[in-house]
Amino acid sequence: MKNERQTEESQVEKFARYLQTNGMKFTKERRIILESAFATHRHFEVDDLLFQLRSNNKRVSKATIYRTLPLLVRSGLLREVHDDDKHTHYEHIYGHEHHDHLICLNCGKIIEFGNPIIESLQDEVCKQHEFTPVKHRYEILGYCRECVGKGHP
Repeated sequence: MKNERQTEESQVEKFARYLQTNGMKFTKERRIILESAFATHRHFEVDDLLFQLRSNNKRVSKATIYRTLPLLVRSGLLREVHDDDKHTHYEHIYGHEHHDHLICLNCGKIIEFGNPIIESLQDEVCKQHEFTPVKHRYEILGYCRECVGKGHP
């Protein structure tokens, strides 16, 4: 769920601040990639973003996308989601409630879920080990209902 205080402008400001703090410039191309990533309301791959940009007559190289997406991840605006083949998808997380993923090994479907009991257990484990968490990634790999119905695995 989107936090109403975090608007598109705050995403731009957050990324600009991250880049400035790390001695990098907020180029026109980086802004275009940021805006396109946040215009996508599903998991996406580099090629999806490239297709979207080219469909909208935006000229950004694939190499620039590959260099910019990790910056968006490190700035806390995007998250990487990996399947079993180490295939990378991205999703924007800034302004959204935390969630985790179920990933189908056959068709690649990604199902988002949230569970307060899992979150509570993670907090308890950290407390028991006197560990301060910053972020986590929880992905369960398996087979979706449709693939199991078709005889997979």
